[in-house]
Amino acid sequence: MLEVNRPDRARWRRRGKSDTVDAENAARAVLSQEATAIAKAGDGAVEMIRMLKVARDSAVKARTQAINQLRAVLVRADPALRDALAGLGSITLIRTCANLPEAEHCTIDDAARTVLRMLARRILALTQESRAHERALVAIITDYAPKLLQRHGIGPDTAAALLITAGDNPDRLGSEAAFAALCGVNPIEASSGKTVRHRLNRGGDRRSSSALYTIVVTRLGRDAHTRAYAERRTSEGKSKKEIIRCPKRYVAREIFPIITEPLSPAEVSHHL
Repeated sequence: MLEVNRPDRARWRRRGKSDTVDAENAARAVLSQEATAIAKAGDGAVEMIRMLKVARDSAVKARTQAINQLRAVLVRADPALRDALAGLGSITLIRTCANLPEAEHCTIDDAARTVLRMLARRILALTQESRAHERALVAIITDYAPKLLQRHGIGPDTAAALLITAGDNPDRLGSEAAFAALCGVNPIEASSGKTVRHRLNRGGDRRSSSALYTIVVTRLGRDAHTRAYAERRTSEGKSKKEIIRCPKRYVAREIFPIITEPLSPAEVSHHL
């Protein structure tokens, strides 16, 4: 299976865009051997990781929405109820609301208590669901790429995003530079005349680029070596964006051999 890039926009403007035109352009690109890149596979452990991450992200998003709704209802609740719940921490507040008594009468206060109780129970259920997905993610990632989670600043979410970008056939990536370009963290030459500079690559997979950003920010706060690098670059007059941009490229180079030499799907299935 080959991966075909989108046709140039000039061709789109001349011929329009439709599924038939796209299919014809893709077939012509393959027959002319212009399309040589191997498509990303999704039939192994990384596809399992992708599905679990989608489910976890959905649960986390729904949990955040439910928490915001609970707080909004609490603001408009009866002053006596609001005062009784004031000063509680987030976890204690949710558990207290989940144990509110059943409504006896159809009043505004009873409606508020019912909504608070149901929202709190939904939050607790979504919390358990997201944690279950996270445990499954950690188990699969640990078996598939054992060294990845051992790297400083890399957690289940960032590791999953990087593995999803590489796919189930990471061997299709010929070099760490290709992986950096895939993540959109390779610098683009933008020199002119005597001015030598590089600009940010705005292409690539934005989820993996965001994961690399999170790793770098975590290391800037907790890793002495990364902080020393940032201080040195700051003394050279580099901006914060430029300082973060370079370590993202270094992190991509660091983890490339880890994600391109994982365990085989059969080995992963044996560990599950």
